[in-house]
Amino acid sequence: MLTGAGLLVADRVEASRSRPLPPDVTAPVDAWAAQVVTGSCLAELPADGAVERVRVVPCADPHTAQVVGQFWFAPDAVWPGQDAAHARVARSCALTDEETAAGVRVVTWAPTEDGWRSGDRDGLCLAVAPEPVSGSSLSVPTEG
Repeated sequence: MLTGAGLLVADRVEASRSRPLPPDVTAPVDAWAAQVVTGSCLAELPADGAVERVRVVPCADPHTAQVVGQFWFAPDAVWPGQDAAHARVARSCALTDEETAAGVRVVTWAPTEDGWRSGDRDGLCLAVAPEPVSGSSLSVPTEG
């Protein structure tokens, strides 16, 4: 009986980790990377490597990165390797000439091999400004 209760709690925690946030939150929130969607603004870009938690802020607040696109690998796709996964996500990213001239760069988040085994097929394109900015570079609906 306790084992079943433990599994139920674990299922609820896992479900909350994957429940997407609105594209633009109304208040800062610490979120799981799997909750971030196109439009999400990040207070800071995490260090290179596996990303678990991030600080998502309203895009009107100063932030260093914004998710500008998503790429979904096919559910039945075979693990391509980490470099190939990043390359595939990167091909779906695009910046405007104005963004490039302003020093904005693209960072990709691709599933890790462990994440892939757990069903993660979501890649993200983040536009990273050279200094914190306020406002959204996308036309996305706000939470409300």
